Amino acid sequence: MLLYYITDRRALAGSGTAQRTALLRRIAEAARAGVDYIQLREKDLGSRDLECLAGEAILAVRDNSAVTRLLINSRTDIALACGADGVHLASNELPAFEIRALWSRGSDREPIIGVSAHSLADVLRAKSEGADFAVLAPIFEKLQTGAKGIGLDALREACSALPSSSSSKRFAVLALGGVSLANARECLRAGADGVAGIRLFQGGNLKETVKQLRRL
Repeated sequence: MLLYYITDRRALAGSGTAQRTALLRRIAEAARAGVDYIQLREKDLGSRDLECLAGEAILAVRDNSAVTRLLINSRTDIALACGADGVHLASNELPAFEIRALWSRGSDREPIIGVSAHSLADVLRAKSEGADFAVLAPIFEKLQTGAKGIGLDALREACSALPSSSSSKRFAVLALGGVSLANARECLRAGADGVAGIRLFQGGNLKETVKQLRRL
């Protein structure tokens, strides 16, 4: 089961420096707790501030885990500059195979590439273009915004429609959007390889959250 923490420092208490400090602390906690991937998704930051934060986030991960991987949202240049493990792409960005080609010019490490998906077609495209996984959303209704979820049936369809592969590298589908401890098991039963979230990992006792998710 893959666990994917998406960051949002603005949802944390305080403002400015306090939120930044709290986010780095949470990233370190997530790494210690055994979260598989952390997506640094601070979309409001300019390039310099994002690169600086990414560098500190990498240190927070490396100091606390040998297995957690940090991905930067959209910015391949910053991911390369700070030594991140890969990138997360929106569904309308450059395809994963082009990102891999760009990455190879600046690093001999193979990047991890995740892609946002909102439909079966998005998931299939992400796989065909060489991504490592797709994050399908929103599965459940988002109470804060009232946005309707695509539902477990759509998740089940996306997971079951993926063609089998002889490759040892398996393409994964993660469920995002209103996922909680109460409904995460339903996502796994629908075929998801794991769950993703902001509030799921950014609030409460993270160590206990991860422990409960691992028991599912």
